[in-house]
Amino acid sequence: MADRTAPNCHLRLEWVYGYRGHQCRNNLYYTAAKEIVYFVAGVGVVYNTREHKQKFYLGHNDDIISLALHPERVLVATGQVGKEPYICVWDSYTVQTVSILKDVHTHGIACLAFDLEGQCLVSVGLDSKNTICVWDWRRGKVLAAAPGHTDRIFDISWDLYQPNKLVSCGVKHIKFWSLCGNALTPKRGVFGKTGDLQTILCLACAKDEVTYSGALNGDIYVWKGINLMRTIQGAHGSGIFSMNACEEGFATGGRDGSVRLWDLNFKPITVIDLRETDQGYKVARGENSRGLSVRSVCWRGDHILVGTQDSEIFEVVVHDRNKPFLIMQGHCEGELWALAVHPTKPLAMTGSDDRSVRIWSLIDHALIARCNMEEPIRCAAVSTDGIHLALGMKDGSFTVLRVRDMTEVVHVKDRKEAIHELKYSPDGAHLAVGSNENTVDIYGVVQRYKKVGECIGSNSFITHMDWSTDSKYLQTNDGSGRRLFYRMPSGKEVTNREELKLVQWASWTCVLGPEVNGIWPKYSDINDINSVDANFNNQVLVTADDYGLVKLMRYPCIRKGAKFRKYLGHSAHITNVRWSHDYQWVITIGGADHSVFQWKFIPERKSKEALHIAPQETLADSNSEESDSDQSDVPEMDSEIEQETQLTYRRQVYKEDLPQLKEQCKEKHRATAMKKRERAPGNGIKLHFIHGYRGYDCRSNLFYTQTGEIVYHVAAVGVVYNRQQNTQRFYMGHDDDILCLAIHPLKDYVATGQVGRDSSVHIWDTETLKPMSVLKGFHQLGVCALDFSADGKRLASVGLDDNHTIVLWDWRKGEKLSAMRGSKDKIFVVKINPYLPDKLITAGVKHMKFWHKAGGGLIGRKGNMGKTETMMCAVYGWSEEMVFSGTCTGDICIWRDMFLMKTVKAHDGPVFSMHALEKGFVTGGKDGIVALWDDTFERCLKTYAIKRAVLAPGSKGLLLEDNPSIRAISLGHGHILVGTKNGEILEVDKSGPITLLVQGHMEGEVWGLATHPHLPLCATVSDDKTLRIWDLSPSHCMLAVRKLRKGGRCCCFSPDGKALAVGLNDGSFLIVNADTLEDLVSFHHRKDIISDIRFSPGAGKYLAVASGDSFVDIYNVMSSKRVGVCKGCLSYITHLDWDKRAKLLQVNTAAKEQFFFEAPRGKRQTIPASEVEKIDWSTWTCVLGPSVEGVWPVISEVAEVTAACLSNDRRVLATGDDLGYIKLFRYPVKGKYAKFKRYVAHSTHVTNVRWTHDDSLLVTVGGGDTCLMIWAHEPGGLREFKLCDSEESDIESEDDGGYDSDVTRENEINYTIKALSTNMRPMTGVKPHLQMKEPSIDERPPVSRALPQPEKLQTNNVGKKKRPIEDLVLELVFGYRGNDCRNNVHYLNEGADIIYHTASVGIVLNLTTSCQSFYVEHSDDILCLTINQHPKFPNVVATGQVGDTGDMSATSPSIHVWDAMTKQTLSVLRCFHSGSVCSVSFSATGRLLLSVGLDPEHTVTIWKWQEGAKVASRVGHTQRIFVAEFRPDSDTHFVSVGIKHVRFWTLAGRALLSKKGVLSSIEDARMQTMLSVAFGANNLTFTGTISGDVCVWKEHILVRIVAKAHTGPVFTMYTTLRDGLIVTGGKERPSKEGGALKLWDQELKRCRAFRLETGQIIDCVRSVCRGKGKILVGTRNAEIIEVGEKNAACNILVNGHMDGPIWGLGTHPSRDVFLSAAEDGTVRLWDIPEKKMLNKVNLGHPAHTISYSPEGDMVAIGMKNGEFIILLVASLKIWGKKRDRRSPIQDIRFSPNSRFLAVGSTECAVDFYDLTLGPQLNRINCCRDIPSFVMQMDLSADSSYIQISTGAYKRLVYEVPSGRQITEQIQIDRITWATWTSVLGDEVVGIWSRNADKADVTCACVSHSGLNIVTGDDFGMVKLFDFPSPEKFAKHKRFLGHSAHLTNVRFTNGDRFVVSAGGDDRSLFVWRCVHAPH
Repeated sequence: MADRTAPNCHLRLEWVYGYRGHQCRNNLYYTAAKEIVYFVAGVGVVYNTREHKQKFYLGHNDDIISLALHPERVLVATGQVGKEPYICVWDSYTVQTVSILKDVHTHGIACLAFDLEGQCLVSVGLDSKNTICVWDWRRGKVLAAAPGHTDRIFDISWDLYQPNKLVSCGVKHIKFWSLCGNALTPKRGVFGKTGDLQTILCLACAKDEVTYSGALNGDIYVWKGINLMRTIQGAHGSGIFSMNACEEGFATGGRDGSVRLWDLNFKPITVIDLRETDQGYKVARGENSRGLSVRSVCWRGDHILVGTQDSEIFEVVVHDRNKPFLIMQGHCEGELWALAVHPTKPLAMTGSDDRSVRIWSLIDHALIARCNMEEPIRCAAVSTDGIHLALGMKDGSFTVLRVRDMTEVVHVKDRKEAIHELKYSPDGAHLAVGSNENTVDIYGVVQRYKKVGECIGSNSFITHMDWSTDSKYLQTNDGSGRRLFYRMPSGKEVTNREELKLVQWASWTCVLGPEVNGIWPKYSDINDINSVDANFNNQVLVTADDYGLVKLMRYPCIRKGAKFRKYLGHSAHITNVRWSHDYQWVITIGGADHSVFQWKFIPERKSKEALHIAPQETLADSNSEESDSDQSDVPEMDSEIEQETQLTYRRQVYKEDLPQLKEQCKEKHRATAMKKRERAPGNGIKLHFIHGYRGYDCRSNLFYTQTGEIVYHVAAVGVVYNRQQNTQRFYMGHDDDILCLAIHPLKDYVATGQVGRDSSVHIWDTETLKPMSVLKGFHQLGVCALDFSADGKRLASVGLDDNHTIVLWDWRKGEKLSAMRGSKDKIFVVKINPYLPDKLITAGVKHMKFWHKAGGGLIGRKGNMGKTETMMCAVYGWSEEMVFSGTCTGDICIWRDMFLMKTVKAHDGPVFSMHALEKGFVTGGKDGIVALWDDTFERCLKTYAIKRAVLAPGSKGLLLEDNPSIRAISLGHGHILVGTKNGEILEVDKSGPITLLVQGHMEGEVWGLATHPHLPLCATVSDDKTLRIWDLSPSHCMLAVRKLRKGGRCCCFSPDGKALAVGLNDGSFLIVNADTLEDLVSFHHRKDIISDIRFSPGAGKYLAVASGDSFVDIYNVMSSKRVGVCKGCLSYITHLDWDKRAKLLQVNTAAKEQFFFEAPRGKRQTIPASEVEKIDWSTWTCVLGPSVEGVWPVISEVAEVTAACLSNDRRVLATGDDLGYIKLFRYPVKGKYAKFKRYVAHSTHVTNVRWTHDDSLLVTVGGGDTCLMIWAHEPGGLREFKLCDSEESDIESEDDGGYDSDVTRENEINYTIKALSTNMRPMTGVKPHLQMKEPSIDERPPVSRALPQPEKLQTNNVGKKKRPIEDLVLELVFGYRGNDCRNNVHYLNEGADIIYHTASVGIVLNLTTSCQSFYVEHSDDILCLTINQHPKFPNVVATGQVGDTGDMSATSPSIHVWDAMTKQTLSVLRCFHSGSVCSVSFSATGRLLLSVGLDPEHTVTIWKWQEGAKVASRVGHTQRIFVAEFRPDSDTHFVSVGIKHVRFWTLAGRALLSKKGVLSSIEDARMQTMLSVAFGANNLTFTGTISGDVCVWKEHILVRIVAKAHTGPVFTMYTTLRDGLIVTGGKERPSKEGGALKLWDQELKRCRAFRLETGQIIDCVRSVCRGKGKILVGTRNAEIIEVGEKNAACNILVNGHMDGPIWGLGTHPSRDVFLSAAEDGTVRLWDIPEKKMLNKVNLGHPAHTISYSPEGDMVAIGMKNGEFIILLVASLKIWGKKRDRRSPIQDIRFSPNSRFLAVGSTECAVDFYDLTLGPQLNRINCCRDIPSFVMQMDLSADSSYIQISTGAYKRLVYEVPSGRQITEQIQIDRITWATWTSVLGDEVVGIWSRNADKADVTCACVSHSGLNIVTGDDFGMVKLFDFPSPEKFAKHKRFLGHSAHLTNVRFTNGDRFVVSAGGDDRSLFVWRCVHAPH
């Protein structure tokens, strides 16, 4: 039989012809060694032009499309395409990988760039968002990521002169990015009037924020900051593709084929036009001529490199620039299919769709001839004498050229479809031409290519042909997969296969036929192999396929699925492959990558010598992995290993799925939830001892700890066993099977990995049993191997996913350092090199790999051995390169580096475990022998056989068999510790005796469990075919064991305890003596499993036996006869119980039926439910019936309750279920979904639970986890706050959490970002900038005698020279966000300043000067604020803002960390969740920041804010979390509170672990909505509730309630760090004894109340902070008050409107004061110079508008209810009031002559009142026919006209006071207005912006000088324009700070200030006007 292994010869890539110029740019550079680096297909090329040598980087597995050079010019980064593309950073000198960056981008990586230092790398993805990502590339870590743009990005560059700034450009955009924290924030470049908005293709950064960019039209755009400064027109004739900056200046290359050099100021130096060169690609300049196009330039010193679209590289010397030198060429455009080799010379010919045919010299590695044809070329052949070259064309013709001078011999066109294959016959007489018309034509060469024959047997296109050596036969392959033979030259088909038997083929290039069967995979019929070529001499075959793989196989390869060696390089399909004439080389050509690869062939004898050359490192192995299915020389796999590799550990339901499942089932129990549910029981249980050790499928999972205890695992529990005291302690952090365990080198910490959908690794302390770190997020299904590094800092883990992913962690930080796919087959072991922690090995099924870390990835190489064996264990030896591994055949392999040195026979059967000692090794195998070896495995020093005979007397059990299979070995404390497959843990003394310490059942499910009627014993029976008796007293040992014929499922003691009945799986059962376990009697009456067996109570006269075939047989024990059969069940029986009188049997079946039978005959009885409860049952183990209805969970479809047992005192029912939970219920469990206590220790289903006779212990058995667990029962009342392990019930408590209007409002507010604002007023009609304009005055024919146009606006300061306003500066803000935000007022600088926020502004107020300073970097509303209290970070503030989606773009929710004094941003953290950030808190050291999101999951995140790195994040709660705060003394513990929620969190590594607060310790405590949190010493936590109580927690258990600390909700609490006193603030009516503010002692026992003298009926405190002797309070009414602790004096520091919007704004005509009127029913007077509120008037109704009279002595106020009031300013007395309308007054105005008052309302009317008639205010007239509500009104300077802007976007003018409408445009244009506040009118069209489709300009005001207009809009922007602005989209300056919806804006007198009023933010902003200089 032919050899089925891979051939021993190799290919080595020697040369690549070509350069990727299409669809790529900027990909060609000089390295430091003056070599040229570029890429082709999937290969990075380093080309040394002087020595004409190439080196290759082969680390990619698909097309490379981007490249960047590190500033030191040695390292290169390349990015590829693909579904999961990655970036490689590699060394151009050694071509080895330095780092791999992966797992972020999809589709591909379009651009790369290093920063100036070379520390960071930026990449741009090809995904739909064009994601931009910044990497710390050495660590493989993402620093920041953000969506780049909606359209393609073409180039990105770091600003090399400013840190943390980048520029990107692309389709119709350029963006300037700043990197801060983890946030990349873009600003779009403003093209303005200077240039056209167009696509920018490339860019370069220069000094002073200047950026040069190349545009699509050939101009160069020069930017300063984000503005286009100037353009350099026509720098190139068309698009500029590449720009390169160097010390001398800049080089640009364009589509026009020229390169230009510019100096540092971008003044032109010179032009190099490559189109004029005589070398290179000349396109037949036809209709599709493109000319030469430059794609890449690189200027270094006096050399310039140029890469063109046509795959050519030129080198130009600057001083000799008209002689460019062509150094590399390749095919371009279209596909490359044609390849032929010269029969006698080392030449290769290629022809492509670019219509060129080229001849390459394989020795000189150069192009030696080329010729352009008329048509695309598809195939080529050279005649046998080497004279003629035939080319088949795409149009069906073929051409023959002379090779010598490329002249045409003949051109023949007989076909219309493409010619795909042609071949000369070996005798040179004929040419066979195969076309896509399914025929082969035969032409005579000597007859000048006359057609002499035709072959027409195929019914599909011809793909391959071969001639026989005698030229008499031709074989063909076609597209339908048929192989046909023809006689030559006639072309007659050969049907008789006999005559072909002796035919010898001259060449073999066919893909079909017996000789090449092996090229196809075994079980597939795909046709993706494009070409093969056989090398008859060396008996090798080379194949090329669609996946870019070149494979070497043996020839002939007869059987499918042959072994091969594979080589990567081509990215996509390889179209052709050929051996050179002397078989020295293989040539392959790529279709899409149009490259030609030349591979050196290294035959067998040479390849041995070549081994010392380091194999080229690739990510894909050159040895095949795919085809292990039938390696002829692999021995049979050991049965145990076979079994283990088939375990999948998959679960139908993972515990992680439960929350979703519960949510889905919520609907079901909503209805029942209203009923009262049964309380949880008072008693609990605690895990006491476990019999079991997981040895059957795990290895090396047993160790000594530092203190000499033993640590191992079983089920979901980590066990620490003390062998002196025979006690166990447990780590219970896992919730499913633990599969592996590794111990830290210091032997104090242990890492364990578990099964799970997203499975986790826990690192925990064996002393405290607390988790130190939890690692998750990378392994699916489970973790199967772990290892610590020698320094203990790193941990390696291997997952159970299909690729067996390997991850290397920094476990303390919880950071993933690197990850890579391990292998398709199972990996059993991973080990980190003790000397070099960057190296590791993995071993497993047919697998031994040596890895080293490269950035975020790992690079692996296979161990070099003849045949790959399955490895079971491995250790490192005494030096860094020595590795020892144990195989499945019992050998030890000794490796040096990755080469196998030798093997030593060590055991019979697999070597399962080995352990390195100081001076040698110890191994254990399936043969049950422990062997000690010397340090070279030369001698075996000693062996120990594990036998019963040597078992020491102190053993805790019995060995089941001699020589059990050994699965784990460990040494320490003078002993060898051994774990066996049978679940035993043994300690072997060096001198020989063996002590058994712990044992459990072997593999197989354990179901049977019975407890003894009066002794502390229990019996178990399992599928492992054993019956065992266990001692439950403190000696904890197995007393007896008996082997059974079959496995068993049930057992039962007789009432006197003397007999034991056992039911077996084959339908038989036996009764044995309970002491000796010898048979008494046995029966075999049934075929199916015996599922339950029970003695009748009392004398035990009867035995009931239930079976899987749905019968219960009743036997008389004495007479040994069957006396009755219970029939009528539909499904198999699951549970049985007798009543006390031994007369009734209760039966449960799998179909959820409950039946009753009478004993002993078995007659069925129907008993009503009410009666069942009265029956006195002897035992209760059933799970059906009304008395246990509540044990079934909400998700009972997936979680069957498998077992139950009632305690003997009838109080507590224990149940076990399919998810491994043990639950305790209060019996009887009536009503659905009772509450319970739940315990996790078993991993999958719990099969049985039983109480001992005195209820002191609960015994449980697990199915798959084979363990017997013993739980100590702790009755209620005993435990004074012992920490219970149980979780409270899993359904949210349906107690109502309490109600309060403020809390409800805060919970239900929906925060949206400003960009999504819609209009505030119900406008209708067409917006002004979209209306058609009538021709204005200026366009009408001039009238010569016309008067000059009057001014638009009466100006007040006519005398002075008018100066326009240039800028606005924020001077003052009146307002504080207290109504829906909390804990947001703090002291700074020892109480000298305070900090708070409103709208999107952070405000620092100096208390002595009353000066405000502002932080204005937020782009949207701030919702929370905190300060860092650590002395290392003084004045550091964090603020969180409103956001939208968590896509890391600018509108994502984000947190700014900033310095309160300098206002400098220290870090910006973009959140990964949607919604907003509603709470922030710094940790004790100040380094960590905690944030809570308002997304549906209420995500909790912890950040390292200085780096901008996310440490951990997790779903917080289903409902709103209000506050989360770090404990003041901790960096790892914090508490979150919210709607019916309090959780105590721990940060372990990168994982967040949490516990719900446990209430059950206090009677009738209910979970209320929690609002605030404070902390005390000794782990005390205080939470303030909605009812006014404060709960006091110790750890996570409620210990006390401070009832009614406030009468209303406790909104805020503050813990003083220096003395521990606690301040609380709530909602309360002020009274003598109480107040809304209280100061408490450290334990919240005594308090002192303060009254806030605000005059409100109810005080509602939202924020408190305590300084030195002062308390700072923020209220719901937008006041900030300082309260003295000693004298309780209140000082109001900040005032604001409490409810908005603030609609009315009036500025005083001569003083710098202004009035505001708001929805909260107050009018307030504000003084700008004094920076404070002077007065406020409560009107009792919401006010809407306000206006001063021209003299400033009266004020008119319009109300929401239609009333208006006139006050006298001096006395604030009412002068008059009137209510003529029923709907809101929108604007109110005095006429300039003080005679009239105009009142505009929502009722589409303006009313006029004559003030001279006195205060009775009778209406004298009104304006009618107004189309919509009135918005703003302005009167003319002479008081005779009024202009009205309306909600229909129309502006109307009326006469005053007649109310007649003026429609004559000429007349309107002549009016001079006294004021202008209208947003409508031709004069102000320019204030409407382009994106005002959903939102409006809401208000405007023209300055008193008449030169400027300020506007406010729905987006919250204040804008400053010139007035008038009749052109659309006028230029303006914008000022941010307000929330959405500005309501009003006004200039103060003399244009000194602008005041803007906010709608949503209830705040007033005062801006100082900066006037232009004279």
